[in-house]
This record gives sequence, C-alpha cells and structure tokens, in this order.
Amino acid sequence: MAFVGCGNMGRAILEPLLDTVFPEAESSDEASSSALVSKFIACTKSKASAEKLPELLGRHHSHVSISHGQTLETMKAADVVVLGFKPYMADDVLGAPGVREALAGKLVISLLAGTGAAKIRSIIVGDSTDTEAPYVVKAAPNVAARFRQSMTLLETPDVPLPQHYTDIVEWIFLQIGKIKYLPLEQMNAGAMLMTASLAAMSIPLEGLLDGSVVEGLKRQDAMEIAIQGLRGFTEVLDKGTHPAVMRESISSPRGCTIQTILTVEKASTRAVFAQAMIDGSRHFK
Repeated sequence: MAFVGCGNMGRAILEPLLDTVFPEAESSDEASSSALVSKFIACTKSKASAEKLPELLGRHHSHVSISHGQTLETMKAADVVVLGFKPYMADDVLGAPGVREALAGKLVISLLAGTGAAKIRSIIVGDSTDTEAPYVVKAAPNVAARFRQSMTLLETPDVPLPQHYTDIVEWIFLQIGKIKYLPLEQMNAGAMLMTASLAAMSIPLEGLLDGSVVEGLKRQDAMEIAIQGLRGFTEVLDKGTHPAVMRESISSPRGCTIQTILTVEKASTRAVFAQAMIDGSRHFK
C-alpha cells in the first residue's frame, strides 16, 4: 500500500493502520495475521517532508519505506495506491508519462476533495483504450481518523470493484472508524457535514467555554465537563434519539436549560449553521 503524498490526512490513516498491522503484543517485525495489507510505502513531494516523516509516524516508522519525488516508482511498486496530495496537483501527477501503465488494473484510493472517482480515472487513462483502467475509489475521511473515530464517506463505485478490492477498502477504513457509502451527487454535502461536525462546531464550543470561565470555572475544568457532555450527547444520538427530542427532554418549565436554548434561538443560530453547510457544499462546485 503506497501513499502518494503523506500529509496530515495520509498520516491520520497510516498511523492507525500501522498500529493494527504491527500490534505491540507481537514481534515488532511481524505483521498481524488478520491484516489485509502488510507493506507500506510513503512518497512525499519534498526531501524535507520525507525527513520529518519518521518522527511524525513514531514507533512504527521502520515499517514504512519513505522516499520523496519518486511518484512513478512508488506507483509501480504498490498494489494499492492512496492519492494524498493536493487536488490541484491531480493533472500533473496522474497525467505524467508512465502513470497510466503503472496503475493499470490496480486499486487506487483517492482522498482528493471535490474530485470524484470517474474524474480521477479519466485523468489517469485519458483517451487510451489499450491500457487496463485502474479501479478508483473516492474516500473522504476526517482528521479524527488518527483516533479511530472518523466517519469515512465512500463514493458508491460507478465501476463495480472485484470483491477482494472491496474487502481491502473496507478493512482499511474500518481501522480508523466507521464507513458510509454515498452516491457521487451526495459526497460533497456529506463531506461538508463531516467537516462542520468538527470545525464549525468548535466555534459554539469555544463560546460555551468562554461563558463558563466568566461564571467562575477554570477553562480546563470546563473543557473536561464539555467533552464528557459531548460524548454523552453523541451516545444518545447514536441510540436513535432525535436532537429535538433530547433537547425537549431536559428542558424544564422556567429552567436554566430552556433559557440557554432561547438565547441561542434568538440569534438565529440554526439558520446560520444551515447556511454554513450550504455555502461549504457549494464551494466544492
């Protein structure tokens, strides 16, 4: 399995995979018998990035062959190729001489935001009909992958995958959290919702922390309380409770909770978050 580009998202996937494949309980040089992938390559664009990677990967870096500027050689050496570079680089990287042949018939997993599997495949193959096309899967994980808590969105394949490739894709992303298949036309909205769940929701969380500090809590204590509250919130939702039902169940007449909700609603916060989702999704287009 090769990572062509191994920045923040590539490492967020690679680190948990290494932990799974090379658990501490086993010999440091022996892969787990249940692993569907056991050899790893990481190719960065620059020498500086390659030199930093061992430290960033930590104790398992010796299980990764690290290089820089050897994109074509990396693709040739791998059975599974993960595209982890910037989306604007797609034409230059995938349209380079030899790439089409290097990726023929292989499994290509694209992490490129806003670019579907069919587009990636067309860049690789072009107008050629004499080369076997790669099997391309579009995946959208998030940075919580490093903590095995990502919801990875997988684009429903437009070209059916061989079963062993499907098994590999699902095994990879189940090591970093959960997976959900979506059709191409829903991928951007789904990816934005994942991002909003992390980035956009951090803004009201900071506001809650600031207010708690004003009312006398230490910020670290407030953070600890809020984190556990969020864990409980997600658990309640995961059991099938609608957010509105949960909200109403803890709002007592003349209570403090309903007062906080009213303050938030007066600021049209719900509409702001809805518009943020719409604006973010349309920015992909």
